[in-house]
Amino acid sequence: MGGAAARRWRRPPSTRWRKRRSEPVSLEPAKNPLGKTLLFGVGLGPGDPDYMTVRARDIILSADRLVHFCKRGRRGHARITADAVVGPNAAREIALAFPVTIEVPVEDEGYSGPITQFYDESAALLAAEMEAGRSVAVLCDGDPFFYGSFMHLWRRLSHRFPTEVVPGVTGMAGAWTRANAPITWGDDILTVLPGTLPEAELVRRLADTDAAVIMKLGRNLPKVRRALEATGLIGRAIYVEQATMAGQAIIRLSERDDAEAPYFSMVLVPGEGRRL
Repeated sequence: MGGAAARRWRRPPSTRWRKRRSEPVSLEPAKNPLGKTLLFGVGLGPGDPDYMTVRARDIILSADRLVHFCKRGRRGHARITADAVVGPNAAREIALAFPVTIEVPVEDEGYSGPITQFYDESAALLAAEMEAGRSVAVLCDGDPFFYGSFMHLWRRLSHRFPTEVVPGVTGMAGAWTRANAPITWGDDILTVLPGTLPEAELVRRLADTDAAVIMKLGRNLPKVRRALEATGLIGRAIYVEQATMAGQAIIRLSERDDAEAPYFSMVLVPGEGRRL
């Protein structure tokens, strides 16, 4: 037994940077002396306003402030989606403009400092609104708790102000349904990967799963392609951009060039598990 145990296979160490110290998650809501929710994280779905929930629409109509993340000088995509419910209203809107791209590795020296300061300042701005008794709805593409920028505000504010998070249809669900590609069958294991990972880590993760979704493509698309080729998955890989939106495009990744991918794009690798 001892010899067998000693020879037991162990997973090789990850090449990825080490995880940060985890934070305890509080299951207790913030005290609510004002008797109303002040902070909303509102999932608007994959892009087509028809996939917005009734609850999301109600909050968009009733919140005192509509907050959206955006690039400098542009309206945020989530705010554009919300136009189906309420048009532009400068008195209600707060735009939070990212100082840097979100498609670079988080360990990049030019990323972590500016983006942390951005979230600190954004949280302070929203806190001032809520301290004045005004409700704040942060509009989110997809689901707020799935790679959502809102989460960085939530961890700074939810312990201080009554908060509600409204779930939304994820962008990847919009992508695989529009691609007519069931993503997991039977006992398939699904892995969701950011394209910002080192190439060796992408290869390791892809080799160890049955199905995959690769997000945050941008300039990382050539690296993602190489990882899929190295694992023999390129033939199953589907490239999807702007799923459910007017500019939707769906092709085999092998047929797409390596030009930079837009923000609303991802690669799907459907599973091939048990079918009945």
